[in-house]
Amino acid sequence: MSDPHRATERGPLTAVVVLCFGGLAAALTQTLVIPIQSELPGLLDTSAANAAWVVTITLLAGAVAMPVSGRIADLVGKQRVLVASAAVLVVGSLVCALSDSLVPVLAGRALQGVAMGFIPVGISLMREITPPHLTATATAAMSATLGVGGAIGLPLSAWIVQTGDWHTLFWVASAISVVVLVLTWVLVPHVHDARGGRLDVPGAVGLAIGLVALLVGISKATTWGWTDARTLGSIAAGLLVLVAWGAFELRRDDPLVDLRTSARLPVLMTNVAAVAIGFGMMAQSIVVPQLLQLPAFTGYGLGQSILAAGLWMAPAGLMMMVFAPLSGRLLGSVGAKKTLMAGAVVLGLGYVAALFLMDAPWQLLIASCISSAGVGIGYAAMPTLILDAAPPREAAAAVGLNSLMRSFGTTLAAAVMGTILTSSTTSSGPGIELPTLSAFQWCFAAGAVAAALGVALAAFIPARADTATIEPAPPVPAPEHAG
Repeated sequence: MSDPHRATERGPLTAVVVLCFGGLAAALTQTLVIPIQSELPGLLDTSAANAAWVVTITLLAGAVAMPVSGRIADLVGKQRVLVASAAVLVVGSLVCALSDSLVPVLAGRALQGVAMGFIPVGISLMREITPPHLTATATAAMSATLGVGGAIGLPLSAWIVQTGDWHTLFWVASAISVVVLVLTWVLVPHVHDARGGRLDVPGAVGLAIGLVALLVGISKATTWGWTDARTLGSIAAGLLVLVAWGAFELRRDDPLVDLRTSARLPVLMTNVAAVAIGFGMMAQSIVVPQLLQLPAFTGYGLGQSILAAGLWMAPAGLMMMVFAPLSGRLLGSVGAKKTLMAGAVVLGLGYVAALFLMDAPWQLLIASCISSAGVGIGYAAMPTLILDAAPPREAAAAVGLNSLMRSFGTTLAAAVMGTILTSSTTSSGPGIELPTLSAFQWCFAAGAVAAALGVALAAFIPARADTATIEPAPPVPAPEHAG
């Protein structure tokens, strides 16, 4: 019989690298179609409104998949769900690569969104397969993939589109996904961490309906208008379904999400803070590229191409990964709560800096790097706070819910930033309205306020959750490398 500690020590770094690569691949698909978004109606022979769903459906599927994948991982084992998520990413990418019309592309994009469950499950597995001295840094690096993948995806996809057919985007994604699938199957250990039980299918359906209705209302608010009946109806319906879902879950013996655990103050306040920090991350991802690409004749636009804008944004995304080791050291020295607060402070400073650094691409690069460093620090702390407070049998589900809250924050940011940018415009020709300088300034101010709110919310996390050490997960049976 093999020794589990020897098996875990054999290659923890290898497994961590594979998991981070898988997280990058899953997150990359979120921004894959951004460079061709304006061309999608012609490419898919559909209306602009219908084509917008190519982006939206991935977001919706990912939001639903993260908590559901987490719960399934707690039931059947995390490595199995990671392999399944990677396989779904392969199928989704291939479907898009082979498609020329809207419906199959939407199906493929939805599957790519489902694969986002790879990230929270991977984060929750880190504590089981890494020695204590590596856990904090590994968790930080895996958490950063949410932002890094999206940042890398924009310039990569812009370059691919400029040099080849749009289907190449998805062929490249397919190839990367196959590599992730093989590496996850072979190199990520299966540690027999299944806790047993059964999946709450009615709870999963209820959560999906409520989330989709709520997020559709929020994501379409800029297009429909915040006071439009469709927006208000969708948001109201989503909230009502989620309230009913919560009441249903509280009566279940084996719920999809244990709301009693989620109501514990460390978990609750971390999840609420996740909304604010997710908002802060997405705000710069929306505003900075638009300012970079705005025509120079406006007097404040920087006249960059899509590819150039993506390249200016890429270093900011990489900052999240660069700060992973620092985040790990902060987690071990000052604790997860103070690390989260520090991340939110740095995030806010980046937005304040952006208010004064808008005159050149390199200035926005500096401001974006500051903000991204804050996101990287904050994103590293949240899973640690969640895992410290949640029972081991609910670890993946709890991290999945936290990832959902971050996703909700990014969706809200997209809607709010879109509203701000369209509420103050200047005409640059017949039928062409561009955001004013003040609109961009208000967006940066909103990002700073969101970050400050994140600091305030994190301050309410109980001190007992602010541990300066990270306890290893309970011992588990010997790892295997077979799926």
